[in-house]
Amino acid sequence: MGSKKAESTSAPVIRRDPYEVLSVSRDSTDQEIKTAYRKLALKYHPDKNASNPEASELFKEVAYSYSILSDPEKRRQYDSAGFEALDVESMDMEIDLSNLGTVNTVFAALFSKLGVPIKTTISANVLEEALSGTVTVRPLPIGTSVSGKVDKQSAHFFGVTINEQQAELGIVVRVTSSAQSKFKLLYFEQDANGGYGLALQEDSEKTGKMTSAGMYFLHFQVYRMDSTVNALAIAKDPDAAFFKKLEGLQPCEISELKAGTHIFAVYGDNFFKTASYTIEALCAKSYEDSTQKLKEIEVQILRKRNELRQFETEYRKALARFQEVTNKYSQEKQSVDELLKQRDNTHASFTVMRTVSNLSNGSTSKVPGEDSKAESPGEDGSDGKDKSGKKKWFNLNLKGSDKKLG
Repeated sequence: MGSKKAESTSAPVIRRDPYEVLSVSRDSTDQEIKTAYRKLALKYHPDKNASNPEASELFKEVAYSYSILSDPEKRRQYDSAGFEALDVESMDMEIDLSNLGTVNTVFAALFSKLGVPIKTTISANVLEEALSGTVTVRPLPIGTSVSGKVDKQSAHFFGVTINEQQAELGIVVRVTSSAQSKFKLLYFEQDANGGYGLALQEDSEKTGKMTSAGMYFLHFQVYRMDSTVNALAIAKDPDAAFFKKLEGLQPCEISELKAGTHIFAVYGDNFFKTASYTIEALCAKSYEDSTQKLKEIEVQILRKRNELRQFETEYRKALARFQEVTNKYSQEKQSVDELLKQRDNTHASFTVMRTVSNLSNGSTSKVPGEDSKAESPGEDGSDGKDKSGKKKWFNLNLKGSDKKLG
């Protein structure tokens, strides 16, 4: 269950004080802020101002301001330190299908199919019809279910009537789709003029082989999981996919219902086709064990979220230290390899070298010990020098004597 905002919450270029934008005081109640937002959101809704770019910017500014003031934690952060205290990248961003061209709608549908979280607005026509009280409301008795198909950007309204005992025990309203259709579960409050004003919104999420959404009015704080929170930060940092996962838990604004008739609606959120659904209303009396289990799990998850926030700080410090150490390891390894290489080269310089001709200056260098025999005295005791009186073997007359025979 949750009050996901029905309009775009991307931060405007020039940011004004959210209280000023919604024309409310700093001590305004949640209901006063919600009422102011509804009026301004309808006034500047893209469906009603297709040819007015200024209205579109005001619409974004109103939605952005409400996204801050409607969230207790974000409101507290803003009140204490202004916009600087807010993580702009974690702010939700939604698109209005009715304001998209055919090509952009195709791209949006493709990204949604790939698992990229895309949040969409509720058609201004649906909101205005509800506010004027002209919608058709079908009864949905406690303990029953109704199945149907709703067109895109249209809604089916249901009235759930509960008595004092049922209100005290708690009420659950769930919608499922075995066709895995995209839809929104909406809850409307009775308006002063007799119409219905949007109070809560829960987008369908894929759970197993179906899509589902639920609202739980069980007299304790229940949280919804918003998968689009921190989507940009997660895309930039894979580790954030784990550490920021529980940051998507958003507190539901309404935890109990009073006796009377309450208005819910199933809104078709498919990009091109109708949405198939089954809606059911239950009294928590038959689900006491599940109710208690849910209460315990919510507390455990909140505790785990706080633990993860502390652990993330420790992890990132350790990761930074690890990167520092691994960088030093690479540097030291390179340094050692270089020293060993120099050592090997130095060892090689002590090896006996053969005669090497220096082609650049024509000189010849000789290694000691080479040609030593040629320079040493002969075995016959001579000094090794060539003497002119001694004939060599190649001067012998091999043809015999030149004397004539007598």
